[in-house]
This record gives sequence, structure tokens and C-alpha cells, in this order.
Amino acid sequence: MSLTTVLLLAGAAGVGGVIIGYFLRWIVSVGKKGSMELTIKQKMLEAKSQAQNIVEEAEKKAGVLLSDAKEDIKNRELSLKKLEDRLIKKDELIDKRQGDIDREAEHIKEKIVEVKDLKNKVKELEAKAEGELERIAKISEEEAKSELVATIERKYGEDFMLKMQKLERDGTEKLDRKAKDILSTIIQRLASSTAADIMTTNVQITSEDIKGKIIGKEGRNIRSLERAAGVEIIIDDTPGVITISGFDPVRRHVAKLALENLMADGRIQPAKIEETVEKAKGEINKIIKEKGDQAAYEAGVFNLDSRIISILGRLHFRTSYGQNVLQHSLEMAHIAGMLAEELGADVMIAKAGALLHDIGKAVDHEVVGTHVDIGRRILEKFGADPRIIKAMQSHHEEYPYETIESVIVQTADAISGGRPGARRDSVENYLKRLADLEAIANSFDGVEKSYAIQAGRDVRVFVNPEKITDLEAKRIAQEIARRIEQELKYPGEIKVNVIRETRVIEYAR
Repeated sequence: MSLTTVLLLAGAAGVGGVIIGYFLRWIVSVGKKGSMELTIKQKMLEAKSQAQNIVEEAEKKAGVLLSDAKEDIKNRELSLKKLEDRLIKKDELIDKRQGDIDREAEHIKEKIVEVKDLKNKVKELEAKAEGELERIAKISEEEAKSELVATIERKYGEDFMLKMQKLERDGTEKLDRKAKDILSTIIQRLASSTAADIMTTNVQITSEDIKGKIIGKEGRNIRSLERAAGVEIIIDDTPGVITISGFDPVRRHVAKLALENLMADGRIQPAKIEETVEKAKGEINKIIKEKGDQAAYEAGVFNLDSRIISILGRLHFRTSYGQNVLQHSLEMAHIAGMLAEELGADVMIAKAGALLHDIGKAVDHEVVGTHVDIGRRILEKFGADPRIIKAMQSHHEEYPYETIESVIVQTADAISGGRPGARRDSVENYLKRLADLEAIANSFDGVEKSYAIQAGRDVRVFVNPEKITDLEAKRIAQEIARRIEQELKYPGEIKVNVIRETRVIEYAR
């Protein structure tokens, strides 16, 4: 067989295979198509059945919901109907009441007009009656009043004076007795030292050679110390003493402590000075905190902000009239607590107000304002109890007494500052206060002479008995006391005695 024949046979066989394969594929596809159509029809029948069931269930649920909705709407309509009926009834009642009110208002207006007419008629009748009386008596109303008062004064003036004096004497004696009992008991219970605590700014030195070391070459050591501590170092010819001058008491004590440590160490040069001053500041701050905590603990005042305690401790280095301010505040706290206990006031508020009354003095050289205003701002800033602020702000009468505790704090301040030996005053201020007291007393008409005695706590005023009556003497005493309160500043209390003395002298010959 030739090659060509073989190739032809192979090609024919291939074509036949392709035709047979295509035919078989067509037969298979036709079979699958028929099977898929049957499946689809079956699925469609199932879907229609399920849809029918869903529709039927939905229709049932819709029917139930529609029935419920209709029932709910019916109930709401009934409720709205009832509410509408009630509102209609209320409107009718309100209209009725409004009508009654309007009628009552008209009635009241008529009564007011009638009352005004009656008042006018009464005034006219009174005026006519007064005019008739003045015509008959030939004297005016004011003249009649003056004449009546003068007659009563002439006839019963002495009786009135005796009654007034008796009432005043009895009431004053009872009040004085009670006040003396309370104050004497409190002062005896306190029993604190009357010695004034004076904080010195002098530093004792062991030898005169140490002065040269402190000054240093060309004064560099002393300038470094002054710059670091913020004070002035005064080295004069006084043997064994170096004076520290400065407005801030804390800085003075920092410089004092630093200077003592430098002299003990012996190495005095600028770098060492700055290091020692910083160390002294830390020690002084520690002392301030300890003193504040100790004062609060001794006074029994707790729950204060730590920053308030630190500022309070600075008063340990502050004096006023030679009296240590922290010791004065602590003493006041004890007095105020006992007074509050006797008077039934808040003991804790009174103690805290007394302890913190002068806290503004700790920084009054750094902040503008009086120490009372500065203290109020400090306490308000650090969240102190408003009752404590009210108690402390009135101790110099810059603010009104709002609570009984504020009066107690002011009283405690007067007791602590006015007791013997507590404070020292300069001779110039003492003499000026006496002169001012006598000048105020002598400025009144009818005063012949006056004397300020008992360290200015008692003023005796002698008046002319021919010009001044007993009633006028009492008035003069009150006005002098009022002038002193308004024009002078003083601790404690000043007693004003007005003396009206009549002397009759005759000679037997």
C-alpha cells in the first residue's frame, strides 16, 4: 500500500471521529437539557406552593393586625373623647371662675375708691380741726409740741434721768458681770506666757578675723551673699556682731542660717556661698512647714490645704509690735475656741478663723493690699470653708460681722493683743495717741478740760455744769466715743468718763 493511500485513510478516519464525537456530544446535551427543564418545572411548582402558603399566612397575620389596630383606634377615640369632655368642663369652670374674679376685682376697685374718698375727707376734717385749734389757742402745732416737750422735761426730766441711769446701770452691771466671768475663766484656762518673742537678725561671730573672710577680696563674698539671699549685710565696728537687714523676715533668717553655716565650715567663697544659701532655703522651708503643721495641730484645726499650712508657717518669722504673729494666732485660736464653747457657737470655725486671721501678713510685703484682703484671697484661692473666711475677715472691722464666730475672733484678737506685756508700742505713737484722745474731747462745746490716763485706755472729760445738763453730758460722752471709734486706731477698749460737777461755796462771817 502506498503512502498516499495511508494518508487518505487516516484523514478519513479523523473526519469520521470528529463527526461521531460531535454527534455524541449533541445527544448528551439534548438529554441534559430535558433533565434541566424537568428540574426547573419541579422547582417552579414548589416555589408556587411555598408562595401560596406565605401569602395565606401573611393574609392571616394582616387580618389579625388590622383587627388589633381597629380595636386600638377605637380605644384611643374613646380616650380622646373622654379627655375632650373633661377639657370642655374645665374650660367652663375656668370661665366661671374668671367671671367671679372679674366681678370681685371690680368690687375691690370700688372699695378702694371709697377708702380714698374717706381718707381725703378725714384729712380735710383733721386739717380743719387743727386750724380751729390753732386759731383758738393762737399757737402752731410745732410750737405746741416744743412747749409740751419743754414742760415735760422741766417737770419730769430728773425722774427720766434717774430711770435711765437705773436701767442702764442694772443692764450694764449684769452684762459686765457675765462678760467678766466668761473672759476671766478663759484667760485663766489659757495661762500662756506674756513674754514677747523677738526674732533677732544679728549674727554672733567668734572672732574679728571672720569679718574679713565674709567680706572677701574687694567685697566679692559679701556681694555674693547679699545677691543670693536678697538681703543687706551690715558689718560695722560693733564687736562680735554682724547685722542682717532686709524687709522679708524669711530671707533674713535664710541669710542668718547660711552665714552661720559658712562660718562653721570656714570655706567662704562665692560658689560655696550660693550652695549654702540654697541649702539654708531648704532648711527654712522645712522649718516653715513644720511650724505650720505644729500650729494647726496644737490649735486642733484640721483638713486645711497644705499650701495654707505652708503660708501659715511663715508667720513664725514675722512679728507685730514685738509679738510673734504665729504665737499670737495660736493663742487666739485657743481663746476663740473657749469663747465659742461658752457662747454655743461653732468651735472649729472660730478656732480656724482665729488661727488664719493674720495669714495675709506672711506675704503682705510681696502682695498689694491690706493683710485682711490678702488673707481672704489666699483662703478663697486654696478652697477654705467660706465660714472660716467670714470669721477671719472682720477682726479689724473692715468687713461687717456676718456670724457670731466673726465677733468671737475679733474679741480673741483684742484679748491676745491687749493683755499686759503682749505687745510693745513706740513712745512717739503712745504720746500721739494720748494727744489725739484729748484733742477729740476738747473739741466739744462746754468741755473745760480732759485727761487721757491709764495708757490711753481711759479719758476723763470735765464739762461746765452751767452750760451742760445731765442729758447733754450723756450725749457728749456718746459722741466722743463715736469720734474715737471713727478717727483713731487702738487695741482693746477706751473708756470715756464725762464728769459734770457743781460746787456751791458760801462763807460764814
